[in-house]
Amino acid sequence: MGKKAKQEVPLHKVIMVGSGGVGKSALTLQYMYGDFVEEYDPTKADSYRKKINLDNQPCQIDILDTAGQEEYAAIRDNYYRSGEGFLCVFSICEYESFLHTQEFKDQIIRVLDDDKIPIILVGNKADLGQLRKVDPQEAAARAAEWNCRYIETSAKTRQNVDEVYTLLMRQIQQRKQGVKDRDRKRKKAKCVIL
Repeated sequence: MGKKAKQEVPLHKVIMVGSGGVGKSALTLQYMYGDFVEEYDPTKADSYRKKINLDNQPCQIDILDTAGQEEYAAIRDNYYRSGEGFLCVFSICEYESFLHTQEFKDQIIRVLDDDKIPIILVGNKADLGQLRKVDPQEAAARAAEWNCRYIETSAKTRQNVDEVYTLLMRQIQQRKQGVKDRDRKRKKAKCVIL
């Protein structure tokens, strides 16, 4: 039996980006463990891995929570290079965090030189609607401009938490499948009999 006899479980690499204090870690911990962490010390990037079923297929998700490391360009760029999909998070209660999402997206595109990378724009803290500073239509318009989805979440109530990760992993998986299909077609095209 060769080493390849055991079926490899696909691994999808998700990177959390966004300003400090928008709830990236809270979303990640809620998704991973079903816990809401009110106070979290965002001193370093954390990586989480979990086996899940995506559309009845086993896979693994690897989540890198950048936790405020964005100011170190070299570190940030390395993180971005390892990502296959991004959750770009802002707080609906903090307009400045919404404005910064454009910088994060621009950095991702610049580093990866790929404007088709899966990204979802996430408005977190939906449970604090009374403190809302970001109009949902404005956020939806930005997502449309980016050609991506906009979803509002609450790490506290778990609203749409599983949904954003599942949706992003589906996009990553579809993209990988598209690359495999293209490679297969290229290989077939190269086999020319004269």
